[in-house]
Amino acid sequence: MSKKPNILCLVSEDCPPRLGAYGDRLARTPNLDALAARGVTFDTANSTSPVCAPSRFSILTGRMAESVPPAQQMTSWGDMPAGIATYPEFMRAAGYYCTNNSKTHYNVDLADPTALWDDCSGTAHWVNGPKDKPFLAIFNCMLTHESCVFEEKPGAVKPGDVTLPAHLPDLPELRQDLASYYNRIAEMDAWMGVRMAEVEAAGLTDETIVIYHSDHASPLPRSKRFCYDDGLQIPLIVHVPEKWRHLLPDDPGSHIATPVSMVDLFRTLAAIIEEEAPEGVQGVPFMGPERLKRTYALAGRDRMDSRYDLTRTLRDERYRYIRNYAPHRPWGQYYAYAWNAAGYRAYETAYLAGDLTKIQERFWNTKPSEELYDMQADPDSVMNLVGDPAHAEHLETMRADLDAQMIAVHDCGFIPERSATEVLPARNDPAIYPIEDVIALANRAIARDPANIPAFMKALADTSAVVRYWGAQGCLMLAVKGHAMPSTLENIIEDERDPDVLIALHEALGHAGHVEASVRTLTALADEQQTLWLRLKALSALAALPLMPEISRSVVACAAEDPSTDLRGTAAYLLHRLDGTYTPETRIFNHALFLKHMKGHSGIGPQSFPDIEDIKVKRNG
Repeated sequence: MSKKPNILCLVSEDCPPRLGAYGDRLARTPNLDALAARGVTFDTANSTSPVCAPSRFSILTGRMAESVPPAQQMTSWGDMPAGIATYPEFMRAAGYYCTNNSKTHYNVDLADPTALWDDCSGTAHWVNGPKDKPFLAIFNCMLTHESCVFEEKPGAVKPGDVTLPAHLPDLPELRQDLASYYNRIAEMDAWMGVRMAEVEAAGLTDETIVIYHSDHASPLPRSKRFCYDDGLQIPLIVHVPEKWRHLLPDDPGSHIATPVSMVDLFRTLAAIIEEEAPEGVQGVPFMGPERLKRTYALAGRDRMDSRYDLTRTLRDERYRYIRNYAPHRPWGQYYAYAWNAAGYRAYETAYLAGDLTKIQERFWNTKPSEELYDMQADPDSVMNLVGDPAHAEHLETMRADLDAQMIAVHDCGFIPERSATEVLPARNDPAIYPIEDVIALANRAIARDPANIPAFMKALADTSAVVRYWGAQGCLMLAVKGHAMPSTLENIIEDERDPDVLIALHEALGHAGHVEASVRTLTALADEQQTLWLRLKALSALAALPLMPEISRSVVACAAEDPSTDLRGTAAYLLHRLDGTYTPETRIFNHALFLKHMKGHSGIGPQSFPDIEDIKVKRNG
């Protein structure tokens, strides 16, 4: 018998808490419901990002991804700074046999992500480890990944059975997507049941802690990629054998309402094995003798696929507060991968036809600067309480606390991606990145008050490129709303050398009426001689301006053939717009070809396991 518990960690991709254990009447999840009945269910568990790669970085390192840029950007593949610990390395050093089956997708350019583990493959399994070591075994189920709604999945749940969220129109395609998703969740539950049965068959139930969670939430529109509960709230269920009962925060069968964040997992694992977490690990333990209750779960959204955005949010036990730092961009920017789902295509078709209610069409419009929702009274987040006097005091508290939390984690999401300031040591230098000043300026920018124009013009003369960038963003957001720009802005542009500042300023001038000059400069910055990141930003700005096809077409067409999926997706969409050929049925990302290309890569494709009889033999001799 091990002195330390085994830990079986079961992960379902892209999965909200649509389980029987969470009160969902349509869910067919007997195995996870049984786990909850003998364990503890966390009702307000949150991922740190509403998309997989940044979320997985936070789980791996116990750090908010925005603390280690560009890890907060989807598919950024930045360098992992020296000295950052990962939980598999930590657990191996503590004597554990650690396996991962098999997805990595950690959003950092590790030389070999599989080297973090004793075994990281489609056949990795605790049964292959030495009998004298406790195990930490991760099993990642892809059955509920976003792509599962790209084709119909028949099963017990039919389209007529489902209830769509209030922000979505009642369309057959969306009903089918949700019904298919429920049926995939049922398959996932059976898959998880087999993993738990393997432990039982080996006689290790009384020696093994089981942790079930997801990496983020639902793939429906305005869910994955977006900072609502639909995108961030995840299932988290923990079962602890009786001998380690002291690790649980409450009695078996209990539901815990206080927030939990998946950045807490690293510290929780350290608490379970009674080891000190490495320096720099954030989060708090939600299990163990030193377990703590959170007030808030912090999360954020940065670049998603090829689309730039910036959102930060806090979730307490009852409310979700959201701050949108790109309110001039609509939620419903075109995401080539997501549009493989019939529901997204049908939703946009209905919008273009004018067939939506005001609540349903919000997704296709620009955003408010702030949102506040009472998740008990309004679980679909459609009644924004900002401006409601009854909630003014709580709003002020969450505003101040969001600023404090962003500063505490040294949020680098306000630094343009792959700019010179993003790298160490520049991002930690207060002269180069004065984070408190930048956040205060960004908060003024999103207010979109023309009285702030003098402050933005002053910021454009600052020595910090990040301060100048947010001065430019303030001008841009006002220009999009139709406010005139100061005549001195053109002189400032002539002296500016930072390309990120120039992109924002030229987009602002374009919205203020100087379209041709702005399009010429942005087209030059999207040229193939520029870096991938500048081209992507310039194309995003071009897509937001009135189109000038005679100037931009050749550069956009070149980018549409680029090897980068993100650049190609943005450019191909813009090219269809330039040519007048775009419809919601246009398919830019070919999912079938993607799967063919990725076959055999870590975390993609069928997983292979020994059967239960083999496990009995291997563990018991």
